[in-house]
Amino acid sequence: MTGGMRPAVVEQLGRRIRTARQEQDLSVGALAELSDVSRRMLTQIELGQANASIATLDRIAAGLGTTFAALMGVGTDAPPDGVEVWSSEAGSWAVLLNAIDTDTLSVETWKWKLVGEDIHLGGSGVPSAGTMVHVVEGALEILEDGDTTVLPAGASTRLLSDAGHTYRAQAAQVAVFLSVSLQPRMGPQPRKAP
Repeated sequence: MTGGMRPAVVEQLGRRIRTARQEQDLSVGALAELSDVSRRMLTQIELGQANASIATLDRIAAGLGTTFAALMGVGTDAPPDGVEVWSSEAGSWAVLLNAIDTDTLSVETWKWKLVGEDIHLGGSGVPSAGTMVHVVEGALEILEDGDTTVLPAGASTRLLSDAGHTYRAQAAQVAVFLSVSLQPRMGPQPRKAP
């Protein structure tokens, strides 16, 4: 993915991840094992020094038994315009508009704008019921398993969000789209015996 998370978001997420880990009495190593993220990367994220992908943050959230949206503080008290999580110098951005969390499921609503050559790599590796995508403006290309699907404005589709896929604007133009992601809430996994 080109671009990156805003520095204030990176620092806020790092603090929230560290706090959640400490509240659960997990070491960095234990959370790294639960989330399949290296200890070094996890430490850099907690210190606000790493601009991790949303997929990596989804895995960390799952390891903590929560969701990316909950770590962002998005839910019933979400700002009306959402939280801009990612942007690029070309003018692309991703806004987490809102989320609903139940005991078993998190539903996240996102708005995306991809400009020029910017791409977004989707699919976090966390098992999911899927992601629904609706194109508002332009045409969106979705690359998955070597196949390319083109969605023009007004078209919708459904993807399995744990499968890797790439979003990009068709012909390096502009694509604006909404996505609704269904993420299971997984509690922390039992610690493995030493």
